[in-house]
Amino acid sequence: MNTVKFQLEPLTCPSCIKRIEGKVGKMEGVEEVKVLFSSNKVKAGYDKNKVTPDELKAVIEKLGYPVVS
Repeated sequence: MNTVKFQLEPLTCPSCIKRIEGKVGKMEGVEEVKVLFSSNKVKAGYDKNKVTPDELKAVIEKLGYPVVS
């Protein structure tokens, strides 16, 4: 399992956590996802043969949460 971390712009509400974890967690190849509200970070464990970090980033940004790094 590979791991990737994304720094997001500040999250505004705890429901953001469920939204991101729910959508990213359902992606094929994602083994775990955790949103850290206090630090505005997303950490995901994934199978590099099924999904790429760029695909994960694209889903997060499509939900309306810009990735800053």
